[in-house]
Amino acid sequence: MLLFLDVDGPLIPFGAADRTYPVYDSGRCLPPDAAGHPLLNRVDPALGGRLAGLGCELVWATTWMDDANTCLAPWLGLPPLPVVEWPDEGEPSTLLHWKTRPLVAWAAGRPFVWIDDELTEADRSWVAVRHPGPALLHRVDHRYGLTEADFEAVREWLGST
Repeated sequence: MLLFLDVDGPLIPFGAADRTYPVYDSGRCLPPDAAGHPLLNRVDPALGGRLAGLGCELVWATTWMDDANTCLAPWLGLPPLPVVEWPDEGEPSTLLHWKTRPLVAWAAGRPFVWIDDELTEADRSWVAVRHPGPALLHRVDHRYGLTEADFEAVREWLGST
């Protein structure tokens, strides 16, 4: 089972006017590149173990590209993960998220979970019709990032698949 993981929103919460965000210290030595990501300390390092504990093949599905392995994987205590390479051509103007088609192509029929903060019913409907395997497109509230309720929803779906 693949698990496509976005960074901004699910791992790095942002945009909540009604709260201040916790700041974490991973206790790990980070590469100099990490200085270019000032919100990295909003990522709870415990999320790495929780994500790995889902038993899925984790795959970065983020505009961070290789920076996810350089900066985030060490912060989370994860090994380097596969990174989805996005196509250079622009996505046709549709209601679909620009990641939807490339992720379905990357999955190549394999079952997957996609965790992102920008998913819509249009993406779910498109995947349901065009992807032959099971797929959970789970939207995370960008203001709070991944919560226990999100993990529970993913675990429940994995248990039923």
